[in-house]
Amino acid sequence: MRRFSLRASAIAVAAIIATTFGAAPAQAQALPEGGLAEAVYNYLASPGAVRGANDWSCKPTAAHPNPVVMLPGTFANIGANFVKAAPRLTNAGYCVFAMNYGFTAVSFDRVGGLDSITKSAAQLDAFVTRVRQATGAAKVDIIGHSQGGSVPMWWIKKMGGASQVAHYVGWAPSSHGTTLNGIVNLGNALNLMGFVTGISNVAQFPGVIDQTYSSDYTKALWADGNTVPAGPKYTVIATKFDTVVTPYTSQALAGANNIVLQDKCPWDFAGHVGLFNDGPTLQMTMNALADGPANFQPRCTDFGVQFI
Repeated sequence: MRRFSLRASAIAVAAIIATTFGAAPAQAQALPEGGLAEAVYNYLASPGAVRGANDWSCKPTAAHPNPVVMLPGTFANIGANFVKAAPRLTNAGYCVFAMNYGFTAVSFDRVGGLDSITKSAAQLDAFVTRVRQATGAAKVDIIGHSQGGSVPMWWIKKMGGASQVAHYVGWAPSSHGTTLNGIVNLGNALNLMGFVTGISNVAQFPGVIDQTYSSDYTKALWADGNTVPAGPKYTVIATKFDTVVTPYTSQALAGANNIVLQDKCPWDFAGHVGLFNDGPTLQMTMNALADGPANFQPRCTDFGVQFI
């Protein structure tokens, strides 16, 4: 009887403490990181949402004061592009946001980056404003893959975005344009690029043509020379096996920490697409956001999709 009385008393005391002070919060569970299979599934089933991103109630901490805004590559969407990065950043304590951009009538709410990059940059401007208002942050960090690295570059250079950015990390960004592995060079030699540009406007994918090295967009972006505005800390991660933004050396930015993946991990054959789930790329991204050493050496494991 005495044993029962002691147990009842302990339960009563615990109930009083919980009622008065609130129950202790359960330990937060780490979000699982997705891989290639989930990216393929999300591309169709969840193009506008990805685990770990767009919690509009998130408030930055002193350790991570800048919300992270992520932009996917051409033809991609946030559901596919950031299945690995968004959970990792969230688990590390960042407020993470991701946006689709450049949708047109032929995007079917899944295929991003088709509209003109200048229009997409205006969408980014509005999105960053919303993020800053929701979080109270003065600046954001930007992570962009492929065209997702060019859209913020227009915003930074031409729309005053530099004052709102602490860190810029480009994964194989197309900022200087691409030859599309020689296709654009061939088109220029045959005087066909003007025709292709006209077709792209009718077919509603001018954002694709904007990324060619000879486009009006690329010429306007760098009309003031190969310079980027002061303020943000710039990092570019390129891969020698890139067959989309070519040559891969064109991805480098003046004044940036320009990293070639294979200089860090020679046996990592991740291509242009493969950077999205490449372990060393994510490690170097986290290092850049944390103002880590420029010569940071990632662990050469957990490679992304190879050669693609």
